[in-house]
Amino acid sequence: MEDYLTDAFLRIREKLMGRSRRILRDASAAEDALQEAFVKLWGRYQIHSSKEAEALLNRTVRNASIDAFRQRRSVPINGTDVPDEGMEATLDKERLFRKIEALVESDLTDTQKYIIRRHEYEGAKLQTVARELGMNPPAVRMQLSRARKTIRDRYYENKLL
Repeated sequence: MEDYLTDAFLRIREKLMGRSRRILRDASAAEDALQEAFVKLWGRYQIHSSKEAEALLNRTVRNASIDAFRQRRSVPINGTDVPDEGMEATLDKERLFRKIEALVESDLTDTQKYIIRRHEYEGAKLQTVARELGMNPPAVRMQLSRARKTIRDRYYENKLL
């Protein structure tokens, strides 16, 4: 019986690793995403069948892989995500921050600007920002996500020009 469970676990693990590798294109990052998925799920759910467990793991590994992929290509918004490597790096970081600030000013709605300023620059929690705007927190999260996507898209468009 134990051999059967071990074989089943290894088959599921390989399938999940393959899914994660296809998204991330990096075996080490895929392993990290798989571990993150297991940690997220550990002890959180009552699972009643192996199919249910596999489906939950599949979805969680996919989401963790997509999150890792997005994080690798993210653009720093508040200027602190760029490593400090001396005066030249500080100047580059400042230039990058100014470019992103210009994108925020020119390409976002007033609501998105407010959310970015309060959440990214000032560190306010999304629930606080939602309360201030009279919005539901999921709507604020969606506006923040759209704002980030707009900034990221415009940044890469301008970078390629």
